[in-house]
Amino acid sequence: MSIEATVTDHMKAAMRAKDKARLTALRGIRAAIIEAKKEDGSESLSDDRALAILKRLAKQRRDSVQSYTDGGREDLAEVEAAELAVIEEFIPAGPSEEVVRGWVQEAISATGASSTRELGKVMGFVMKKHQGKADGSVVREIAQELLR
Repeated sequence: MSIEATVTDHMKAAMRAKDKARLTALRGIRAAIIEAKKEDGSESLSDDRALAILKRLAKQRRDSVQSYTDGGREDLAEVEAAELAVIEEFIPAGPSEEVVRGWVQEAISATGASSTRELGKVMGFVMKKHQGKADGSVVREIAQELLR
């Protein structure tokens, strides 16, 4: 079953259960998927494209939680965190830190990087080779650690 169909099924279940918070988050996901389909003019959306949309939505929610927390608006941060939890249900777990560390070490060897000034080369190598599999912030953190 595609991500789009799964989201729709979960949305119907949330309607039946009268789970308003979950339903709001699912409607937001579905709206983003429909918008992407309209942009392409296609009838359906590939799971890879849907996953990219979900990752974008998750990043937006993380940023919002951070902003609301910094601004002292814990009530709004909780709402965004709840939506983030729903979005993350549809995102498969990424590679472990050990796997990403191996990818970064391979990139350092391949690019010949020796300092943090060459972080861009390492990031570019890893993100291009393992497109969509690794979280950029995790890759950056590990690369900075290994290049020190």
